[in-house]
Amino acid sequence: MRKQLIVIALALFLVGSSVAAFADEAVLIDFSLLKADIPSPTDQSKFVDNKATMMDFSGTAGASYTDDQKKQMRTSLAINNWDVVLASSSKSNLNQALSMTKESSVTSGKYKDQMVMGFRVHFPVADFNSWARIEPPFEIPAFERTVVDAQGNVTDPPAGTPPSVLTRFEGSYDANTKITTAYGVVKNVGVIKSIAVDVKGLNFPHGLSVVLKDADGNEQVVFMGYLNFDGWRELVWNNPAYVQDVRNRELRVFPLYPKSTPMEKFGGFIVTRDASSEGGDFVAYIKDVKILYDEAVLQTGRDIDDENIWGIVTQKENERKKIESQNFGAEQVLRYLEQTKQESKTDFTAAPATK
Repeated sequence: MRKQLIVIALALFLVGSSVAAFADEAVLIDFSLLKADIPSPTDQSKFVDNKATMMDFSGTAGASYTDDQKKQMRTSLAINNWDVVLASSSKSNLNQALSMTKESSVTSGKYKDQMVMGFRVHFPVADFNSWARIEPPFEIPAFERTVVDAQGNVTDPPAGTPPSVLTRFEGSYDANTKITTAYGVVKNVGVIKSIAVDVKGLNFPHGLSVVLKDADGNEQVVFMGYLNFDGWRELVWNNPAYVQDVRNRELRVFPLYPKSTPMEKFGGFIVTRDASSEGGDFVAYIKDVKILYDEAVLQTGRDIDDENIWGIVTQKENERKKIESQNFGAEQVLRYLEQTKQESKTDFTAAPATK
């Protein structure tokens, strides 16, 4: 009898340990998938946008713009479109102009022939603390279900098309590896167990942090480590508050339908420079950001299709998507208007020769 009790206790311990140790894995964003593959509306030989992440903000521009002008109000998460925002104390015209992101092709090693994000930050030379934020050109939408054609035109899916399990920026799920590869949005995220960034350092002593946003728009800045190494390295942050043993966790029961599940969005990177470190140009490269997390709500089989009957989640998502699109679109239109006002000439026109 005693031996049976020991076997049962051991089995229960192993089950509890396996449940606690299990976590879903997702690639939050992979920059090798953000290569520009859509030509510019004005120059078909120049590729400027990424088809998978194309967004069209012309719907918020009003009716006074021509079709050609509205074509300019499209953008995507193509690497060259990302912004580098400097701290206000460092944001001189020169420093901002020399800070940028670029597509960077890897010529050898484990990422040979792949595209990664390269970014350059021009910090002040003076010895004071500073930081720079590398962020997407627009806040990544969580409920984007539109489709994009080969020319980069964004349209609604055909009538009668059933909603996909994953929205456009949630990417795709590989049943073999059981890994979701997203374009910046992962849903049903409970507690994050670990975060990993694959980055190539060039012996700069600057710090690197990852910015995450939850479903309410709250930001979490996670410090990943310093970049004082040469070559590719995976920087890993393990959540010190993660409770491994389920018996020590605060158990909660979450309401199911029609509550929306928690999610995590990618908000960008922050590079910090200490006053004692060398200023001027700083360069680094990043391949991807991955997360390990517990599911917020366990996906179980349902004998009634709640959403098909009530449509509550679809209505909420459509309303939220409209608000997101308006917020993103207003900024993109303002950028386009400012760009059209810029003078394109760099030299004065030569005066005609006098007779």
